[in-house]
Amino acid sequence: MNWDQIEGMWKQVAGSVQERWGKFTDDDVQTMTGQKDNLVGKIQERYGVARAEAEKQADVWSAALKEKQAEKAAARS
Repeated sequence: MNWDQIEGMWKQVAGSVQERWGKFTDDDVQTMTGQKDNLVGKIQERYGVARAEAEKQADVWSAALKEKQAEKAAARS
């Protein structure tokens, strides 16, 4: 799933974000609005990791989200 898709589906995937990064508040998640830079910044802020690590975490999460979407689509077929 690319970041444009994530941004468009932000309300649906916000729970997954809070599940993955438990230190995020509801306000954190609402203000991110599905933008990768915002997510990466919050990961850095809340977890004290370098930007490269935060980007890696965001990419791994988005890849897992894409995989889940593909599994759902296959199950519907």
